[in-house]
Amino acid sequence: MKAIYIEAFAGISGNMLLGALLDAGVPIDYLAAEMEKLHLGEYELINKRVDKCGIAANYFNVVLPDEHQHDVIISQQHTHTHAEQHHHEHTEAGHHHEHATGCEQPVHHHEVTEAAAHHHHEHRNLHDIAHIIEHSDLSAEIKSQSLRVFTALAEAEAKVHGKTVDEVHFHEVGAIDTIIDIAGCVLALQYLGIEKIFVSNIHTGSGFVKCAHGLMPVPAPATAELLQGLRHSHGNIDKELTTPTGAALMKVLAVSTNDLPQGFTGSKIAYGAGTWDLEIPNVLRINIGEWEAEAGTDLLVAECNIDDMNGELYPYVQERLLQAGALDCWLTPIIMKKGRPAQTLSVLLTPQNLDKLTEILLTETTSLGVRYYAVHRHINYRKFTTVELPEGEVRIKYAQMGGRIVNIAPEFEDCKALALKSGRSLKTIMQAAAAAAEAQLEQ
Repeated sequence: MKAIYIEAFAGISGNMLLGALLDAGVPIDYLAAEMEKLHLGEYELINKRVDKCGIAANYFNVVLPDEHQHDVIISQQHTHTHAEQHHHEHTEAGHHHEHATGCEQPVHHHEVTEAAAHHHHEHRNLHDIAHIIEHSDLSAEIKSQSLRVFTALAEAEAKVHGKTVDEVHFHEVGAIDTIIDIAGCVLALQYLGIEKIFVSNIHTGSGFVKCAHGLMPVPAPATAELLQGLRHSHGNIDKELTTPTGAALMKVLAVSTNDLPQGFTGSKIAYGAGTWDLEIPNVLRINIGEWEAEAGTDLLVAECNIDDMNGELYPYVQERLLQAGALDCWLTPIIMKKGRPAQTLSVLLTPQNLDKLTEILLTETTSLGVRYYAVHRHINYRKFTTVELPEGEVRIKYAQMGGRIVNIAPEFEDCKALALKSGRSLKTIMQAAAAAAEAQLEQ
């Protein structure tokens, strides 16, 4: 399967990762067009080549209207969490202003309408941001993964500050560029066909930084919370190198590893730049290639039997589990003692997600306990391509075993969108996409 190995030797932020993915081949015009589907108002996307200690890298950032007077590019570093700095003017959370040099590519400018105009004194909580993402025109998969990352970010903020998730507020300016960083990274990974993400030991930086609450240690508290379960170290650079957004993206999307994962073969390297000029190259390096998973992959199944819960709650619980990292979840009708009809709620998960998903099961259902056991999984090699129909483009997933194609699956959401747009039946669109994919294989 197509995979990516992220080397965070100089830390990681949302815009460093997005810069690297653009360097890897995601067209800036494509990203700009897709981000317009979020209807965020007026902003500019900065995409330029810079030099970091002799390494040519791609620098990406989001500039908002009131920032033009400074004639600066905003750094992705020296940042703090949104809750920690909700009085600060800019956030990823909270950007430090610093000039960056390089040959700038054309800036992509998104015009604002009166209805979309925003006021920089507004604050948004997770519910507000979820509304923006859910009511965007992005695909369902991009929405779901983006919300998973934002939820992890809000949950870390809430835990650190002793608040509920709804009480954590994102300053509007920071919310806009963080939405673009998160949704943009998810979109870029999908564009490149990445199915598995690995991340190295993450360098956080060290020392203290000043924020609205005074001096805070590096990594900032919410960043430290998000890095639990991921390999990370302070190092000896007295800067904040890893941001909450970068940590949240890795927490939700990546698997932590000490080195290049076994079975990984790289084919392309790309670099995303930070703004600091350090004694080491302030870049994020990504290796894109193929990863051959071992035949047996150790996972867990956690499950509970429930006979006293309102059936309307099950879809909500399943959605929460999937957003929190469950690989799959399903319901099985059963008969319990005394002839009681009930449901077994089962969750397929990785061992590192056991505690988080068990907490959801025990707080969102009426179950008093959860059992779990190890399972093995064999995964067919998968790859993605696209086919063109008269109605539009459809992504196709191929499954291979022993070097031969054993399954062809058109992307449901793509087919659904074309069916609604064209008036043709969904099954007809799906059949046409499968036929086009088979014809493509025969060429």
